[in-house]
Amino acid sequence: MSKYGVEIKIDVSKIDKDRLFKGKKGTYLDMTVFLDVDNQGQFGDNGMVTHKKGEGEERAPILGNATVFWSDDSQWVKPQSNTQSNAHTSAPDLDDMDSSIPF
Repeated sequence: MSKYGVEIKIDVSKIDKDRLFKGKKGTYLDMTVFLDVDNQGQFGDNGMVTHKKGEGEERAPILGNATVFWSDDSQWVKPQSNTQSNAHTSAPDLDDMDSSIPF
């Protein structure tokens, strides 16, 4: 199974505050990411971020974009468009990442 590094950028003003819910450790929002790792949009993105689709909804509102910047298959992914550049030359060491992150 391949691993991917994905950057997500959302417009927080588009969040429907009725979709926020209280959990044991904070306030949460369920979102969904749609990715196409083989293709990029005109702005260098590989997908979109939406609210989690609610019951009875045909489509959930789009909150922003997702961009794949790393994969274990190809190391650093270079953007196909000229609007973005990536100066990284080596992959991050996933074993050194903060182990307190809950996922």
